[in-house]
Amino acid sequence: MLERRSQDHSTATIGARLFVALQYLLPQHALSRLVWHVTRSRNALIRNFLIRRFIAGFNPDMSDALEPEPLRYGSFNDFFTRVLRPGARPIAADAHTIVSPVDGTVSAIGRIEGSQLLQAKGRSFSVDSLLAGAPAGREGFVDGTFATLYLAPYNYHRIHMPAAGALTAAWYVPGSLFSVNATTAAGVPGLFARNERIVCLFQEGPLCFAVVLVGALFVGSMTTHWHGEVTPAAQRRRRELAPAANGLSRLEKGAELGRFNMGSTVIILLPRGAADWLPGISAGSTVRVGEPLARLRVL
Repeated sequence: MLERRSQDHSTATIGARLFVALQYLLPQHALSRLVWHVTRSRNALIRNFLIRRFIAGFNPDMSDALEPEPLRYGSFNDFFTRVLRPGARPIAADAHTIVSPVDGTVSAIGRIEGSQLLQAKGRSFSVDSLLAGAPAGREGFVDGTFATLYLAPYNYHRIHMPAAGALTAAWYVPGSLFSVNATTAAGVPGLFARNERIVCLFQEGPLCFAVVLVGALFVGSMTTHWHGEVTPAAQRRRRELAPAANGLSRLEKGAELGRFNMGSTVIILLPRGAADWLPGISAGSTVRVGEPLARLRVL
């Protein structure tokens, strides 16, 4: 029995290594651009084929959707980024709470050790690398707290505010498009600091916080409330994004701030002493938009 288990573990390990190695060889951006075009097709045959295959493979819960009939969406991407019906995600009203900005699973959560965040067992990366060396805000998160939230394909894919705040800075960081699942997180050093991403900094009174949208394989498009579709970028270089093109920079807790046009990861950064993660929230926890994640110490 022990020999069989060892063989199974060895096979799984080899499979994981091959999966990660293949991603280094794939034309990640070219594939993601292809997916971008296909998932936006309004051809009924293409749209219905993609939606039916997705439902068969992932069985998403449509009961909370404003339009629960999958084949009534104009494209696969419309279906994938579907709007929820009003009241489907109650937002915790307590002003002293940080809430989940997404439906997903907690990949990692805890303290930032100096400037290091946990990626997966045995792997970490720095705040500076995640924020791409931007001077705005990076030092404020040293010894702070963080949460990494993974969105599986079947999850709701809009991103909401974890707390009320005004957007004070935002920037796009070019990078790779590795998958962000647990296997890849365990196998690719500095994964979240290597992948394409959008960094948003917010301020509400004494509280500052960051929400980082991390792209992934086939996630060739990320959208924010202020900037519209930021990726795929015509020029893949780091660039500042205007704080608020419409002059309205502040959003209430629970308001929609963006979306992934396929699945990916969101990372929340909080400064030292700002909040404590709730005892029931840990790696592996399932979370939904609006559910409490942390208790604020400052307001």
